[in-house]
Amino acid sequence: MSLLHTINKSPFERNSFDSCVAHAKKGSSILLIEDGVYAATQGTAAARKLEGIMKDVKVYALQPDVNTRGMQSKMLDGVNLVDYGGFVDLVTQHNAVQAWL
Repeated sequence: MSLLHTINKSPFERNSFDSCVAHAKKGSSILLIEDGVYAATQGTAAARKLEGIMKDVKVYALQPDVNTRGMQSKMLDGVNLVDYGGFVDLVTQHNAVQAWL
């Protein structure tokens, strides 16, 4: 079963990011939305955790949220940017969605 994990809180404010990373299984995907996009900031502990799982887990970030936060040049390499249509596509491509709040 493929699972799409969504994270909408900053990893610097809540532990939902760490919980998600700990539960993400091979073949699942993580979508960073809202303040969750800060997890993909180059050079941070959160980004190092993402790098550690990216061989098994696909990582996406919502482009409008990245743009709104001025994160375009700070994003970790290998994070796939998607628009709202891509968000919908990800939901339909996975068996279930787990929102980490």
